Order: sequence, then C-alpha cells, then structure tokens
Amino acid sequence: MIKRRPHLLWLLVPFVLYAGALPLANRVEPVLLGVPFLFVWLFAATLLTPVAVGLTWRGDRRLRTEAEAETEAEGGRR
Repeated sequence: MIKRRPHLLWLLVPFVLYAGALPLANRVEPVLLGVPFLFVWLFAATLLTPVAVGLTWRGDRRLRTEAEAETEAEGGRR
C-alpha cells in the first residue's frame, strides 16, 4: 500500500526561501543590523534548512515505524 508523505513538503521550504522568494528579497535597502536585506534573508534560509530537513526526517521515521508495525501485524508478509 502506498502511503502519502505530506512531511516531504517540508523540503520545499529551502527551495522557496532560496529560489522562489529571492526576486522579492533582492534589495540592498533596507539594511538590518548594518547588513543588506538579501544577506539577512539568505542567512535565515540557511538556518531554517536543517530544521526543515529534520522535520522531514522525523516524519519519515514515524511512517517507517508504522509500516514496520503493520508488517509485523500481518505476520511478516508484504
């Protein structure tokens, strides 16, 4: 049985932050803490990428555990 994997949508977060929203953030002004906004945007995206990957990993691990439990309940058959 094929299961849905909505947790994989977390992997779209880095893509959207880096590529999708880049035209919106490509500004020298405003300056935050003396740094151009684009640098702040990319730094935030870099910090959020491991969080998104971690959430994806956690969701996948949960689905694998559930699938293993179902397999054991069926007697080890697939």
